[in-house]
Amino acid sequence: MRRTPAVLAALAALTALTTPAGASPPPPAPDRHPTVRFATFNASLNRGAEGQLVADLATPGNVQAANVAETIQRARPDVVLINEFDYAPGAADLFRDNYLEVGQRGASPITYPYAYVAPVNTGVPSGFDLNNDGQVGGGDDAFGFGLFPGQYGMVVYSRYPIDTARVRTFQHFLWKDMPGSLLPRDWYSGAEQAVLRLSSKSHWDVPIRIGRRTVHLLAAHPTPPTFDGPEDRNGKRNHDEIRFWADYVAGPARGRYIYDDAGRRGGLRPGSSFVIAGDLNADPYDGDSVDHAARQLLDHPRIATRVVPTSAGAPEAAALQGGANLDHRGDPARDTADFADGAPGNLRVDYVLPSRRLHPVRGGVFWPVAADPLARLTGVYPFPTSDHRLVWLDLRR
Repeated sequence: MRRTPAVLAALAALTALTTPAGASPPPPAPDRHPTVRFATFNASLNRGAEGQLVADLATPGNVQAANVAETIQRARPDVVLINEFDYAPGAADLFRDNYLEVGQRGASPITYPYAYVAPVNTGVPSGFDLNNDGQVGGGDDAFGFGLFPGQYGMVVYSRYPIDTARVRTFQHFLWKDMPGSLLPRDWYSGAEQAVLRLSSKSHWDVPIRIGRRTVHLLAAHPTPPTFDGPEDRNGKRNHDEIRFWADYVAGPARGRYIYDDAGRRGGLRPGSSFVIAGDLNADPYDGDSVDHAARQLLDHPRIATRVVPTSAGAPEAAALQGGANLDHRGDPARDTADFADGAPGNLRVDYVLPSRRLHPVRGGVFWPVAADPLARLTGVYPFPTSDHRLVWLDLRR
């Protein structure tokens, strides 16, 4: 979806921020090398019934949507992936028109001339009894868990042009076609394996033109590694959904098995710049993921991980909540999600991971301390916005 390309020149500098002090990210320091801010935010803009999100966004009065918009306005990313945004006709435009482009509680409006949305696997019936409960139907038997097609979808907003003609989607890639996958073949029948898709939502390669450079935003939202049994089918799927990107950016040898929804084979072209973003539902040290699945990316030789987004609010929350947080190995300052209502505690599950061809300058997690006025946007359970926090990273162009 393309909006008013004439404003692009005025937005191209996009280094100046107009957010107040506190939890909001600082403006980039004056530099002859301009930066671009990438962000990911699991905003919990999912609803329990089909069409409800469109109804909520049709007018500017939804409190949670306003909180999501204000969070984005305070952080002011140039490119942002929103996870858990139901796929529905018009929803992305409604959120942009009625919320992002309307100043929320003193925050400046933010304009994204470009956006990308596409179908996802959540809620799409598989026709099989994937959870082996003796019945066919319901969220557990969909290609990705969901009560209706498109629930828990994704959307990308950008201040820079999206090269829609070169977008690659991998919604239909079959799990069985990943060599050496963790697919539990003793759980799924042969007929189920023949149709079972790897992506619980989808994997998108969204090329964004930033000046003379194209940066590939690699967006996904792997399934949580829970809500299953001893077979650990969700944990194994989470691992392989993350592995997909590790293989995709590794070069021709590892990515040759990959095919997209248009039938084009292979991974990302060598030498391409990329940013992997999304709620990966995997912490590198704690939680329930298989073999600390996130490390497939964090230890990847083609991914820059020197700059790690942190916040002051996350360690404060971990100390106050205690419980499982007290036994965590990971640095609580790096946490991005507040799961304090029991195990596994707060975790780092949301990531912005650039290629080594890009140069991260600074990053952060929008998680203010309790005394910060902007803590009203994060809060405590039941959360006013989301149980996840927006994560941002500034990259040199």
